[in-house]
Amino acid sequence: MNTKKNYESIAEEEHASGINKFLPTKNPLNTWGIVVLISTFILMLGSAYLVYFLQSDFTEINTARMNTTWGYAFFILASALFLYRGAFFIYNLVLYFKYKPIESVSNEELPTCTVIVPAYNEGKQVYATLISLAESEYPTEKLQLLAIDDGSKDDTWSWMQEAKKVLGDRVAIYQQPENKGKRHALYRGFNLGTGEVFVTVDSDSVVNADTLRNLVSPFVVNEKCGAVAGNIRVLNNEKALLPKMLNVNFVLSFEFMRSAESTLESVLCTPGALAAYRASAVFECLPEWINQTFMGKPSDIGEDRAMTNMILKQGQHVLFQRNAYAYTNVPEQYKGLYKMFIRWGRSNVRENIAMSKYVFTQFREGSTLGSRLLFINQFLKIIMSYPLIMIMLFFVISHPLLFLSSTFLGIMVYSSFPVLFYAKRYKLSESLWAYSYSILHTFGLFWITPYAIATASRSGWLTRELSVKK
Repeated sequence: MNTKKNYESIAEEEHASGINKFLPTKNPLNTWGIVVLISTFILMLGSAYLVYFLQSDFTEINTARMNTTWGYAFFILASALFLYRGAFFIYNLVLYFKYKPIESVSNEELPTCTVIVPAYNEGKQVYATLISLAESEYPTEKLQLLAIDDGSKDDTWSWMQEAKKVLGDRVAIYQQPENKGKRHALYRGFNLGTGEVFVTVDSDSVVNADTLRNLVSPFVVNEKCGAVAGNIRVLNNEKALLPKMLNVNFVLSFEFMRSAESTLESVLCTPGALAAYRASAVFECLPEWINQTFMGKPSDIGEDRAMTNMILKQGQHVLFQRNAYAYTNVPEQYKGLYKMFIRWGRSNVRENIAMSKYVFTQFREGSTLGSRLLFINQFLKIIMSYPLIMIMLFFVISHPLLFLSSTFLGIMVYSSFPVLFYAKRYKLSESLWAYSYSILHTFGLFWITPYAIATASRSGWLTRELSVKK
């Protein structure tokens, strides 16, 4: 039996069909998806009825709690947190409405650009990534495309070679002698690159034709711009339910939160899936970045957040470009999802500690108030994770029915904003997944932040390893 893969014939067939085949298609709801959405609404609406039906029980508990010192203290704390969250939301809303993406500059104004694609155990998807980048509406003579295989154990290198056959001199491919981690692959790319701007793109992502020029244009318009975050959407949202939920969550995270941060010129994280950096800013912090440690161990996660942090520390602006889209693959199973969030959580803990060392200094010209408010918000989320989880467990044990009914009702109210936001920007039917995601996050991912804090010193990417076939 011939098991040899005909990479060349597959690559030629896919290239001939056009890059559009790599972009997301319409994702009609399957039967299981409909069941999940219906169940979500039954839970929320049923809980709303229970809250109404059990009003006397809620009143009795609140009255009894207010008559105790601990109960009164809890009321004060809960009220303060509620007011803070409400005020911060309004603050972000104002910033969001002030935000405007920068339009693309002309071909003549565009700087030279080096795009770096690190890949590890990516397989066929890396081919799609490289083809989509090569077909960008960016002047060919100003674009350098580098792909670096970080010691993959699968056929990633073979797919890079196929891309090389199709693209020729438009792409340069390199192979690390062993797997050293994404940070080291990017480090090699930074040292090989010749562009005035570096763009990093994950090997499981594809981009629109105008993405690169839109992403790079802020460096021309704003001389203080040191980094730019792209707009990330989900690529693999056709069948699996988790990608559908994450797609809605990504829109809120990027198009709302990062728009607000960009208005303050202080986006806290430029995503690995699509980010751009001014070369001079990269080289200023590159030795510190590649040698970064946490509790005596080399940092092998959070390279995107670390680079962003170090560029912010230089006094440079970090912006978000809503009109620069990348579509990336996300986990389709719960195990992959929580591993991804653990990695993000550990990075968040580490970089908030690093940010605390400079954010209250005059680290850049002009106002630093916005950066400090963003930091304080992130810091509060971290330090409040343990008290909140203890309070949740207490109420689950002492008043399970009241806790569940009020929680599901709260989810319905709280998640209505991302639903409306997504529906306004894209499609109403897809926006409903925000409700299901909030339920998943509340009951299935609540433990991530406390666990990430407790294990912040641990290393490891946690995903991308090949599954063992029995």
